[in-house]
Amino acid sequence: MPITVGAIRKQRADKRRVVVNLRVKNLYKNAVKKMRQKPNAKALTEAFSRLDRAAKTHVIHKNKAARLKSRLSKLLAKSASKNPAPKAAKKK
Repeated sequence: MPITVGAIRKQRADKRRVVVNLRVKNLYKNAVKKMRQKPNAKALTEAFSRLDRAAKTHVIHKNKAARLKSRLSKLLAKSASKNPAPKAAKKK
C-alpha cells in the first residue's frame, strides 16, 4: 500500500495509463495481424499508422516499430510479385 500522497496519486495515474497503453497495443497488434492475413496496401497503411502511434507514445520501442514496418513491407512486395494484378484487356 502506498503511504505518501504522491505515491497514491502516482498509482491512480498508472492505472489510467495501463488502460490507454493496452488499447494502443491491441490496436497495433490487430492491425499487424490483419496485414499478415491479407496483405494489401490499405492494411499496410493502417498497420503503419498504428505502429507509428504506438512508437510515438512509447508503448513500443521505435526500432521495434521500424522492424515490423520493414517486415510488413517485404510481405506486401512478396505477395504482389506472387499474385500480379490482372492486366487490362487491350482495346483495338
